[in-house]
Amino acid sequence: MARITGLGGVFYQVKDPDASRAWYRDVLGIVGEFGPLLRWSEESGEQPYSLISHFASDAYFRPGTAPFMINLRVDDLDGFVADLKTRGVEVLDSTDEGYGKFAWLLDPDGVKIELWQQVDPPPAG
Repeated sequence: MARITGLGGVFYQVKDPDASRAWYRDVLGIVGEFGPLLRWSEESGEQPYSLISHFASDAYFRPGTAPFMINLRVDDLDGFVADLKTRGVEVLDSTDEGYGKFAWLLDPDGVKIELWQQVDPPPAG
C-alpha cells in the first residue's frame, strides 16, 4: 500500500529568499542548491532528505490560502493519488519532473499539500 514516508520539506514565503538561505547557511549551518537541505540516513540505502525552501511570492502555494506549503514524501505517488481519488479527495494536478514525481491537494484549511516521490538521488548540497 502506498504511504507517506516523511517530511519532504517546508516551503514558505519570505521577502528576500537569498537572505533567508544565507541565514540558514550562516547561522544553522545547513545549505543546499535549492535551499537548506537536511539529509536523513536510512537503512534501506536510500538518501532521503528534507528541504526548507524560500519563495519571494506565494504563487507556488496557490490555490492554497496560507503563505506556506507542506511537502510530504511518498513511496508510491501513483498509488497514493489513486487511493486519494477513491476516497473523493480532489487532486489539483500532478507531474513527473524526471528527478521526482509530484501531486498537489488542499487540506481542509486551505493549506496546499505537495506529495513528492523522489526518483533520482538528492541534489548536491
